[in-house]
Amino acid sequence: MSLNTPFPVDVVVMAAGKGTRMKSRLPKVLQRLAGVPLVQHVLNTAAQLNARSAVVITGHGADQVEPVLLAPGQALAVRCVRQEPQLGTGHAVQQAVPALADDGVVVILSGDVPLTQADTLQALIAQCGGQHLALLTIDFADPTGYGRIVRGGDGQKVQAIVEHKDATEAQRQIQEVYSGIMAVPAKLLKSWLARIDNQNVQGEYYLTDVVKLAVADGVSVVAHKIDDPLQVAGINSPVQLAELERAHQLRQAHRLMEQGVRLKDPARFDLRGQLDCAQDVEIDVNCIVEGHVSLGEGVKIGAHCVLANCTIAAGAVIHPFTHIDGEKLGVSVGEGALIGPFARLRPGAQLGAEVHIGNFVEVKNSTLAKGAKANHLAYLGDATVGERVNYGAGSITANYDGANKHRTIIEADVHIGSNCVLVAPVTIGAGGTVGGGSTITKSTEPGALSVARGKQTSIANWARPSKKK
Repeated sequence: MSLNTPFPVDVVVMAAGKGTRMKSRLPKVLQRLAGVPLVQHVLNTAAQLNARSAVVITGHGADQVEPVLLAPGQALAVRCVRQEPQLGTGHAVQQAVPALADDGVVVILSGDVPLTQADTLQALIAQCGGQHLALLTIDFADPTGYGRIVRGGDGQKVQAIVEHKDATEAQRQIQEVYSGIMAVPAKLLKSWLARIDNQNVQGEYYLTDVVKLAVADGVSVVAHKIDDPLQVAGINSPVQLAELERAHQLRQAHRLMEQGVRLKDPARFDLRGQLDCAQDVEIDVNCIVEGHVSLGEGVKIGAHCVLANCTIAAGAVIHPFTHIDGEKLGVSVGEGALIGPFARLRPGAQLGAEVHIGNFVEVKNSTLAKGAKANHLAYLGDATVGERVNYGAGSITANYDGANKHRTIIEADVHIGSNCVLVAPVTIGAGGTVGGGSTITKSTEPGALSVARGKQTSIANWARPSKKK
């Protein structure tokens, strides 16, 4: 069962449209909002309803859309059915009928309307109650293009939905419109879909015709009216997509600020995943957060940073223009660490407390213990670095032999001079020093000074070559 109701809930998502105005080879429902395909937003909401199943109606671009829908990791069972050719919204839902059981309530959603909230749909399902046809409606100052809600003389009961192109001038003055979202008992829906026709201006089978059939059958048609246009906003063009992106991001920013996060400018912040923040987190302008990011108490994020799939502990400072992306392995930054500016932390970077990673330093699949520092122009890949190590400017771990990756171990209190190459696999013993400009190919003893470079030669009174005349 769903939502503590005595009946199951099944979701039907209409995702067969071409989206001509997007002017893109990518199907409209796969265009991204906040980093997530539009249709995936809809399925994520359906999962919050504890829906028994989701039936997605595909058509244009089905070969691209269906692999996304059926990929592992969906939170509910998804089945795809195709609408070929496209003969209207009623015809679309007819394709889903064989996949729907008779004992549930069907919630019909649109794959290009991504921001409908689960609590709104819960209220709509409650209005349906397993026996009524419930419509999600809203008032628009300019309702052009939308189906109008026609109510009875008492102003309460819904009598019909009239599509804009079929509406009279008087009906076009109605501001209450149908959002395209409804909740309806499956058994009733099936009977009405079998009876709709295409006798209209467009010559299409309208899903909205089920309203007049419900009225004819004596079934109550109820409306759940909301006042939040973002929840019913559809995407038909790049302009609309960009406008909805900014509106959605501003709402997310306000939600974070209400929880105590300090955003320098909420209009210049993008959240494309999940962000968890402790107290007194500060985020400067033009930062992008992707995947799952956790920020500890007092963390400060400088301007123009990208954070993805990482955990940053209390008191850490991420200076401007730093790029952190943990992908599947994750990245962790310890308490009080200082990162950047212009640093890059890649998957598997695990930094301890008070680690310093400076400008133009890249760390990949490496562990740095408390107090280790790499302050300038360096690369640490596949390395284990001990406490208080000082890693010089221009130094790298040569971890790849052309076929396999190898690990470098730098033990505690080591000093690596500038412009060194540590050729893995190699271990630099605790307390050791590597002289600047050295290429180290063999492990070193603890406390040793290791220098591996050509002997300096100076030629006195040497003259540079001159051009021949």
